[in-house]
Amino acid sequence: MARTLSKTQLFNGRDHSWIEFNRRVLEEAEDPSNPLLERVKFLAITASNLDEYVEVRQAGLMQRIEDGYREPGYDGLRPKESLAQLTADMHAFVAAQYRCWNQKLLPEMRKQGIRLLHWKELDGEARAYAKDYFQREVDPLLTPVSIDPAHPFPRVLNRALCLALLLRAKRRSSGPKVLGVVTVPRALPRFVRLPASEGHSDYLLLQDLIVQHLAGMYRGYQVLAHASFRVTRNSNLYFEEEEARSLLETIRVELHNRRKGDAVRLEIETGADPEIVDRLRVNFELEESRIFQSEGPVNLSRLMFFYEDVGRPDLKFQPFTPKPFVLSRKSNNIFEELRHRDILLHHPYDAYDPVVEFVQLGAQDPAVVTLKQTLYRTSQDSPIFRALIEAGGNKEATVVVELMARFDEASNIRWARSMEDAGVQVFHGVVGLKTHCKLAMLVRRDEDGVTRRYCHLGTGNYNPVTARFYTDLSLLTCDPQITERVHMVFNYLTAHAELDDYSPLLVAPLTMAENFLRLIRREKEHALAGRPAQIVAKMNALLEPSVIEALYQSSQAGVEIDLIVRGPSILRPGVKGLSDRIRVRSIVGRFLEHSRIFYFANGGQDEIYIGSADWMPRNLFERCEVVFPVRDAVAKARIREEILKAYLSDTLKARMQQPDGSYVRAKSVYRDTPAFSSQEFLMRLAEGKADLDAIPEPPQRHRERRVSRTRRAPR
Repeated sequence: MARTLSKTQLFNGRDHSWIEFNRRVLEEAEDPSNPLLERVKFLAITASNLDEYVEVRQAGLMQRIEDGYREPGYDGLRPKESLAQLTADMHAFVAAQYRCWNQKLLPEMRKQGIRLLHWKELDGEARAYAKDYFQREVDPLLTPVSIDPAHPFPRVLNRALCLALLLRAKRRSSGPKVLGVVTVPRALPRFVRLPASEGHSDYLLLQDLIVQHLAGMYRGYQVLAHASFRVTRNSNLYFEEEEARSLLETIRVELHNRRKGDAVRLEIETGADPEIVDRLRVNFELEESRIFQSEGPVNLSRLMFFYEDVGRPDLKFQPFTPKPFVLSRKSNNIFEELRHRDILLHHPYDAYDPVVEFVQLGAQDPAVVTLKQTLYRTSQDSPIFRALIEAGGNKEATVVVELMARFDEASNIRWARSMEDAGVQVFHGVVGLKTHCKLAMLVRRDEDGVTRRYCHLGTGNYNPVTARFYTDLSLLTCDPQITERVHMVFNYLTAHAELDDYSPLLVAPLTMAENFLRLIRREKEHALAGRPAQIVAKMNALLEPSVIEALYQSSQAGVEIDLIVRGPSILRPGVKGLSDRIRVRSIVGRFLEHSRIFYFANGGQDEIYIGSADWMPRNLFERCEVVFPVRDAVAKARIREEILKAYLSDTLKARMQQPDGSYVRAKSVYRDTPAFSSQEFLMRLAEGKADLDAIPEPPQRHRERRVSRTRRAPR
């Protein structure tokens, strides 16, 4: 590949690619084929995604500008240029969110008897209930503030919903205007459920209820104007890990500071008095471009309330029960089963119970002498966490807890302390690296007198809750080569004991990047020699330039490449002479696609790897990650002929990336192929209502056949 190509010719912008991903989620909210409450949920997810993006990625970009960075990004844009483009994209996206809410979802909800009412729409009974609710539940939690020399502007917490008021003292009718601030209590739901007739569900915004009682809170003042607002702050943690005496205590202190970070965005309801807007802008030291108008409820992520509160199963996806795991007849327990074969589980289609039970057995089985596990995120009341606590009391138990799992830092600190108190040896990984790999290892003295290692390796967090709606893969194995290397990875995490080679595992940041590049280049050599050459890779994000350039080179050599990337991808597919044979698709549907799968045809001796890492700089160079081979023939066939084939055949929920970074529906690209949803099919398959013959031939395979017949020998 010619090195003279500029970054803008090789890569799309990272921030633009992320916005495109969130647009795909918004499309699901707009899609009338989805049940109504699921559409509301998708809209709430877009808002939650945007919140995290603003307080981390955008805040980091603003910090880089402030620190004087001028180095262009992947797309050739300097930080200031990138921020300007990002800001314009965000304003357009927010406008699209509120159009979806006001023009599509709200009217549909009303048709279904779910009404978000204004105060003037309430009848006498509803008003009486709302006033009583205010007196009982709301008023005791409110602290009205008026800004003057004795009462400075309150320290508004990150993403806290507030009311700003423009006030004037009644006894000084020509006196100065005063700003007032009331924080809406976080402890209460944002929507107040009102008494309603049968078949209806009526709600009132909590801030609208508070507005009706402002005069009582500000006696002696005339309320001239009011507006709801919310400030988003920089939530990155800034500290020198190498200089921290106690990482746990340092993060605890930084979490307190996070709530008070610099403001990076102000959201305020449309039509707010210009004087209120300007006073808030000055107070938070924000440019005009950082102010976002809300044509409806400020903070759309709170719309998730309707999904949880409205008892209408007919407006949600049909319930799905994962397929339970059943031992073979010749096995009495999972350890016997693993001595005969590996177990591959595809969540949420396969139940997560075997993973939970594996850890529980590690705690309870007297034959298990040692338990080791990594923990990145888990649920609040996790049975895995309880099992680890139990293990600490009766055997050698070691847990590597990642304290800096973003926005789960506080809960991980609590878990770490609780496990230490229970006798578990708790470590926090390698200084300077996040521990993102998903590993659990049991050492067991088996009935035949042999001591063996048994391992779980996964692509997702040890979280039974998210395992119900994240797609992930789990491998349970006692393969001696794999389990020995898992043991070596734990030595690396607890003692920083490095090996030169972790084969057959790929371990970041030590061996993974170079091995992925080797595997990609190997496909190029196979293609040049006329042997079968194909790459299929599924991941959350594709942002590493060295990997993308290797993919370009393989494409030019004749390798057919299909990439299934849920989120941002800066690769430019389908560019003549650069990436003709590369297709990038994104699947956004009922379940969040989270599994990472890497398939290499390898001249006819195919290899499949799965693991915790995306092809991103942070995964390859800044985290401890593990990608591992699938060796069991049955498991490999399942990934190849069931999972990957289903994803590549999807024409309903898949979008195809275009060279400029935009996306179009797969059904508009492959018009002559049958309508097919991979997630719907995999659910039916798990329920026994479909078989593999129902998967249509992937549409791109037809092109592959044409290419293979006409391919010329390389010059």
